[in-house]
Amino acid sequence: MRRFADALYDVALTLWVGGLWTIGYLVAPTLFAGLSADRQKAGLLAGQLFELIGWVGLACASYLLLFLLVRIGTVALRRWNFWLLLLMLLLTAISLFGLQPLLAQLKADALPREVMESVLRNRFAAWHGVASILYLVQSVLGLLLVTNLGRGAR
Repeated sequence: MRRFADALYDVALTLWVGGLWTIGYLVAPTLFAGLSADRQKAGLLAGQLFELIGWVGLACASYLLLFLLVRIGTVALRRWNFWLLLLMLLLTAISLFGLQPLLAQLKADALPREVMESVLRNRFAAWHGVASILYLVQSVLGLLLVTNLGRGAR
C-alpha cells in the first residue's frame, strides 16, 4: 500500500503541475490563435479549462498535503515542499473562488458586447492581469516542486 501511495503522490503532482503548464501555456494560447475571429468563444473555453484545472488542483493539493502529514507527521511543517504545496493550494482557491467568478461576472455584465469592447474593459484587464500573475506564480512553484521533490524531500 505504501508504494501505491507514493505512486499516487507522483501522479497527483504530475497531473496538477503538468495540467497547469499545458492549459496555461499551450492550450489557452492555441485557442486564442485558432479562434481569433471569435475571441469571446476562445475566452469561454479557456475559462472552462482554467476552472477544470482549478478543481484538479484542489483535489491534488489535498491529497499531497495529506500524504505528507500522514507519512512524516508534523515534520512536514518544517519542509519547504509542504509550504509550497499549501501556497499553491491557497492561490488555486483564490483563483477558483475569487478571480474566475469575478472575471465571469464582468464578461456577463458586458453582454451583448465582448468585455474588451465595453466600458468594463479596464477592470477586466486589471483583474485578468492579477489572475495571470497568480497563475504564473503557481506554475513556477509547481516547477520547483517537480524538479526538487525527487531528491529526498518527501
